[in-house]
Amino acid sequence: MRYIRPLVQTDPARPEGALVLAGGWCWFDRVEVLGRGVGPEVLPVSELSAEDLAPLTAPRVPVAGLAMDAPKIMAILNITPDSFSDGGRFDGAEAAVAEGVALDGVADLLDIGGESTRPGAVEVSVAEEISRVVPVVEGLRAAGVRAAISLDTRKAAVAYAGLKAGGAMINDVSAMLFDPKMAEVAGRTDAAICLMHAQGAPETMQDDPRYTDVLLDVYDHLAERIEAATRYGIRRERIVVDPGIGFGKTMEHNLALLGRLSLFHSLGCPVLLGVSRKGFIGKIGGAEVAAERMPGSLALAVLAAGQGVQLLRVHDARETRQGLRLAAAQWGM
Repeated sequence: MRYIRPLVQTDPARPEGALVLAGGWCWFDRVEVLGRGVGPEVLPVSELSAEDLAPLTAPRVPVAGLAMDAPKIMAILNITPDSFSDGGRFDGAEAAVAEGVALDGVADLLDIGGESTRPGAVEVSVAEEISRVVPVVEGLRAAGVRAAISLDTRKAAVAYAGLKAGGAMINDVSAMLFDPKMAEVAGRTDAAICLMHAQGAPETMQDDPRYTDVLLDVYDHLAERIEAATRYGIRRERIVVDPGIGFGKTMEHNLALLGRLSLFHSLGCPVLLGVSRKGFIGKIGGAEVAAERMPGSLALAVLAAGQGVQLLRVHDARETRQGLRLAAAQWGM
């Protein structure tokens, strides 16, 4: 099997014959062809078939009502006592709703989470997770928040309750493998669903993660999960993919994925990147405390947007919005 990675550009000097990536703000006129056991090869797009190019050039349909023609910010809103960066900050519906209202107009989506999935985190019960998440979703909708609401959960019952309360998207870090009923819930609704790659459960995922080829292994896993989702009646245009930075991956694995991030556009779905404040940013950038990793997180968010990533999951939505505005001005958006 060969894997096709567009060599993505945002430069205003776009050559004749260059193709628009996924109906968005980036273009490419060359690709890197990868394979297992063979060296990469760079080819002009003129040497690819229409079938090869279709997943890369097809415009992405709106996700949770949001057009995919510009980068969108997904703000993290955790109602947990133990999340790695912001645990306890919004430990209660009232504080979380107030923050969501304040972020409205800055963030395009609010990702509501009631269970930490940081390395070493312990699972919480369905009832506890619902009691944390649903009042916040209901409060945000009652307050008239315009941002779309995403439900950061691995559990079908939590997703269903959150969707009934006003959510529009499921963000499942297990790609529907933790709870088999998740596919049924997503299949019988119109909600978008993000399928993320993770190796192992949060309790043990960082113990000793190993891959044959992390880039291609993650790609193959996501391709398989997309196909599994479609078998449950989940239309491909409702699916978002996330390579799962930091979920069962070493720093070297994370950097390998980020270095060739544009490969995931070949899956034909919008791409979400959740890298905000993660440990390897602190190791490389010299920030031991998670809350001090905003500059590194912002740098990676802008770089990812320059690779055509449509959804950026971040803790620092205001700073990310400012950074994207400056980048977009350079890109002519």
